[in-house]
Amino acid sequence: MVRQDKPFTAPEAPLSGQCVIPRKLAVADGVFAPGHLGELTQIVPFEMVDEVVAECGATQQRLRKLPARVVVYLLLAAALFEECGYPAVWSKLTGALGSLPLPKITATGL
Repeated sequence: MVRQDKPFTAPEAPLSGQCVIPRKLAVADGVFAPGHLGELTQIVPFEMVDEVVAECGATQQRLRKLPARVVVYLLLAAALFEECGYPAVWSKLTGALGSLPLPKITATGL
């Protein structure tokens, strides 16, 4: 147990004046988990997106290729990359997910 009255220091990593505060994070599972869709999922937490979708009464009633949460992130990214079309924005949003099984989305589907 670390004493609270004295700062913890280790010879290999001195941390005087610094501390680590652990916190619990809720994480969505699957291919569209936080961080998988780029920085937006770290800036706009998925809990916030889910809450807004629920408040608007737009919660999905059935399983679709793109969950409602992902569509919100797609629209946020489209606002940031307004010079691109939706297929290009989708490519930017999912660019780092090449090895994961992404649903096939057509331009008309977006």
